[in-house]
Amino acid sequence: MQTMRIFLATASALALAACAVGPNYKAPTPPQTASGKFVSTNTPAVTTAPVEGKWWRLYDDPVLDGLIADALAANTDLRVAVARLARARAALREVRTDRLPEVGVSANPTYRRLPEIQTGPGVKREDWLLDGGLDVSYEVDLFGRITRDVEAARGDVAAAQADADAVRVSVVAETARAYADAASAAERLAVAERIVSLLDRSLKLTDRRAQVGLTTRLDTARIAALRNQRQAEVPSIAAERDAALFRLATLTGRAPADLPDVAKARTATLRLDKPIPVGDGAALLARRPDVRAAERRLAAATARIGVATADLYPRISLGASIGSTGPNISDVFGAGPLRWLLGPLISWSFTDQARARARIAGAEADTQAALATFDGTVLRSLEETETALTGYAHMLDRRTALQAARNEAEVAVRITRAQQREGQIDSLALLDSERTFAEAEAELALIDAQIADAQITLFKALGGGWEDAPPVKA
Repeated sequence: MQTMRIFLATASALALAACAVGPNYKAPTPPQTASGKFVSTNTPAVTTAPVEGKWWRLYDDPVLDGLIADALAANTDLRVAVARLARARAALREVRTDRLPEVGVSANPTYRRLPEIQTGPGVKREDWLLDGGLDVSYEVDLFGRITRDVEAARGDVAAAQADADAVRVSVVAETARAYADAASAAERLAVAERIVSLLDRSLKLTDRRAQVGLTTRLDTARIAALRNQRQAEVPSIAAERDAALFRLATLTGRAPADLPDVAKARTATLRLDKPIPVGDGAALLARRPDVRAAERRLAAATARIGVATADLYPRISLGASIGSTGPNISDVFGAGPLRWLLGPLISWSFTDQARARARIAGAEADTQAALATFDGTVLRSLEETETALTGYAHMLDRRTALQAARNEAEVAVRITRAQQREGQIDSLALLDSERTFAEAEAELALIDAQIADAQITLFKALGGGWEDAPPVKA
């Protein structure tokens, strides 16, 4: 008992004296300008209010809310990311066990036959012999190898968590995008069919005029050609809509045939009638999962410098063993002969310092690469956000101009139709106005689809959408 107390006291003293070698991690500081107001927020389309976590609810579409909930629960890419997070957590638990004593139990039954000369009176020459023991060893983390290893594993877990959040952001954005694309395609399809219908009426009117000699068959052919050109666009738009719906099914973890009919019902483009809250640079860098993942990987790489540095110093383990040997179990675990030993074990590859220093240099290089990755991730996050902001603002300006052009084209069509009925102009002038109106209608529908896409790109760049996510199905 006295010996065991000495053993424990020695272990405690060494543990208290331990220090973690290698650099202590210090989080990098992004450029000061990165934390301020975005460059491209001088537009009424956005506001510096805090970003909405569940931004898709701004569209006030219960169907979209349900589809995103399905995607967060069943998306296959997200399931992979969650599995990788579980793997990182398991690795952390494994590394933490290095802080615990290692306990081993041994039992070795053998059947023996002794020489007659070694057999005393009353002793069997042939008999079972049992040998059992208990071994305990504990590595004293004198130079912080285990501490740094645990620190690195924690960084890996946090990075894996951020990676899973990044996948959630992407899944939410792409699910909303697929839904918006399907809805926009449905609206564009309706516009295309309406244009074909208008051209059909113009074609009939021109054909009647040609029959009574008020115009020529050339005018009829020209309007028919325009009508057929617009009709040819209908199948391609329908194919775009189908592709968006198939993509939506995959994102929500379904086969295309299993997508509910309610997901196909919307025929109007997603629209926001209020400014989008975007916050500022500081909030962006704190929220973006890829920035957090890069910072945690830098922390893990820094800790691994300490792991490599610890190999320059000896490893000290304290060990103890107790056991006994006898012909019966009662002799082994009872009052039979007992053996024990107690002592430290020191291992030190001091003749192989070059190899250890090479590993340290490699770990330092990995850390420099991780720092550069972090800096690049910060810059790219700002670039993506600024690009999305300015793209969205300019698309809104373009839509204003296209709306005005479409309204004027509609007025021009009404005037030319009236003038043609009165014989003031020929069918070629009507054809030109019909073509202009058709192009204006199609471009307006297309810019509405592009604006919805730009909004989702902006929300994705802002990095929200993983908060309070439901558990992923296995």
